[in-house]
Amino acid sequence: MTSFRTSAVLAAGAMALAGCATVTNPNPADPIEGFNRSVYTFNDTLDKTVMTPVAKGYRFVVPEPARDMVTNFFSNVGDVYNFANNLLQLQVTAAAQDLMRLTINTVFGIGGLVDFATPAGLPKHSQDFGVTLGKWGLPDGPYLVLPLFGPSTVRDTVGMAGNMFIDPTSYIKPDWVSYSIFGVRLVNTRANLLDASNLLEAAALDPYSFTRDAYLARRKYLINGGASGNAALPNYEDDGGAAGAAGGAATDGTSAQPMPASGVQAEPDVPQGSPVPGKIVPGGLPFRR
Repeated sequence: MTSFRTSAVLAAGAMALAGCATVTNPNPADPIEGFNRSVYTFNDTLDKTVMTPVAKGYRFVVPEPARDMVTNFFSNVGDVYNFANNLLQLQVTAAAQDLMRLTINTVFGIGGLVDFATPAGLPKHSQDFGVTLGKWGLPDGPYLVLPLFGPSTVRDTVGMAGNMFIDPTSYIKPDWVSYSIFGVRLVNTRANLLDASNLLEAAALDPYSFTRDAYLARRKYLINGGASGNAALPNYEDDGGAAGAAGGAATDGTSAQPMPASGVQAEPDVPQGSPVPGKIVPGGLPFRR
């Protein structure tokens, strides 16, 4: 699976680079804005022509209780990321909570299809290897929009390799089963974010800048001010769920990046920030947790 994803990124990156535009006064955090905007446009076009119709069909065909169970399953997989990264950050209490969530939901929730841990008071965290590298002191580097994967930074791109290594679904054999699980995660995360992406397109004068600033604010919060990275799991199908996510970005940055239960980041990221870990969709498909 890793080689498949890498090949897709390289191929799409070459296409985006060919159409790279020049920006006169780039944002200091985004010195390659011309290239990033070209990749963003490629991702957005792919999302609108392929992923959005598929996600709408998935939401129409699959009943909400079944979608909730799929979301819970990938959220439970995401707790493996959270546990490993909280351990690496020496966040012992958070790691213990992640392990308890993983155990309870796997054993009593039929492999994570039902979430018993959240009603029991165990918080859901949002961690990935990019956050871990940031807490270890590695600078984030320039903002970078990846083909297919969307918003990132140089540090978070390096962290993606660690995320893939931690992801238990990447070790499932035969490979077609692993690919199928990856596809279901992708479509389910995109379906969860349909309403959030509609809000973004309606509210943002420049979706690219909004996505960039929200992503960077979210990552800064997780690394510097997010403690163990507590992350609620919003339901964007509720009337106000997407608005609440965007509203958080406008006030304190803690919800700047819609978090799927994945996420792919929520999934976030799913996850996100996946994420998860995921992310605001038009900048890239929700590949991460």
